[in-house]
Order: sequence, then C-alpha cells, then structure tokens
Amino acid sequence: MPHDEGPGAAGVDPEQLWLRPAEPRRGRKPSFSREGIVAAAVTMADAEGIEAVTMRRVAAQVGAGVMSLYSYAPDKETLLELMVDHVSGELTATDPPSGDWRTDLKAIAHLQRAHMLRHPWLPAALSTRRVPGPNTLAFLEHALAALRPTGLDGAAKLEVFAQLTAFVAGHVAHEITQAAAARSPDRVAAEARYLAAVAADGRHPELAEVLAAPGRPLTAEATFARFLGRLIDGLDVG
Repeated sequence: MPHDEGPGAAGVDPEQLWLRPAEPRRGRKPSFSREGIVAAAVTMADAEGIEAVTMRRVAAQVGAGVMSLYSYAPDKETLLELMVDHVSGELTATDPPSGDWRTDLKAIAHLQRAHMLRHPWLPAALSTRRVPGPNTLAFLEHALAALRPTGLDGAAKLEVFAQLTAFVAGHVAHEITQAAAARSPDRVAAEARYLAAVAADGRHPELAEVLAAPGRPLTAEATFARFLGRLIDGLDVG
C-alpha cells in the first residue's frame, strides 16, 4: 500500500527508481508524466516549502487521482528523490576542469549556492542521504574530475565533495534563516551599542580586540566567499 508521507521500511530502491522507467497502469494513456509530476512538486516546494508538498496536492495540481500518481512515485520520499535529481539538472558546468582543483572546487561551490538559493528546500532535503540519479551523478562526475589533480583516492574524493556540499547547504540554510528574520535598523543599532558596552567593560579583551579591527564586507556573497576560501585553502591533500 503506498503512503502519502515518508519512506517505507525498506526505503527507496535505486534500481527500481533509476534503472526501470516509470510506467502508468494499464488503460487509457494519462495526460501527465513523471517529469510533469516532479516539476509540479518542485514548483510547489519553491513557493511554499517542502512541507507543503503532499501526494494529494501534487495529484490535484497535475489533474490526476492520487492513486494514479503512485505508479510514478509510491510515496513522498521517492518523490523527493525525484525532485532533488530534477533540479540537479540545472547544475551545468559548461567548462571542463581547469587543472587548478582549488579554483574549480570554489566554482562548484558557488554553483551549488546559487542553485540552493533558487530552491530553498534543498538544504534540508540534502541533509538525509539521497540515492543519486542521473543529473546528480553528472555533476558528481564533474566534481570528481576537478579533484583528479589532488591525487586523492576515490573514497577521499567523495569525502571532499560531501564535505563541500554539506558546507554549502549549511551556509545557505543559515542565509535563508537570516533573511527571514531580517532585523530593523533600530535593532541593529541596539545590538551594536550592546557589544560596544561589553567590549569596554574590561572583562572581554579578546572580543574588544576583534571588534576594534577594521570591518569586512558583509554582503552575503562576500561572506560566503571568505568562508569558502578558508575551507578550500585549508584542505590537506598531501
């Protein structure tokens, strides 16, 4: 029996999902396809969040009965796998790796950040293990090619890519949260006065020194680039 929410006890079968084409039940040809179902779910998640996506709502969106949808995606977990891979098709690296693996990894991370900002539900979706589909594998192939000059073994390359993706997902999740909780100018000024008072009390010399240092650009892009630089430049591949 298919379920509207959550995976079954066995989880998603990657062979069934990716190696065998989805086929509708016998009878009249449906007016929708698996790609159309997934695209509708992605549009819904982009607008309202992943929690808003249910099999019933997606079925209504494509003009199908919910039971007929189960021929294409038996549960929401499978649908989420399909959604992640669907949007991964946007991650197109037009140029081959340059041979400078640090520069290439930074370019990959910037692609991932822009991608996750377009689809704010992705960081949470990626927090649990996903079965990579064809689009995801194509981007992974590009990342592994970028890592070839490091001389790392296969497992280490996968770990570096996983570490990079986790960093980007965590950073974007923080960006989204901060944007949703935008502070008023008065609140920002009050926080600055508070920190100045704390720094001046003599009990926090390290903090006082930090706050007295010249400021850095605080745009989201500049902050991401600084954090990313520390991560990539600090990787030890020796």
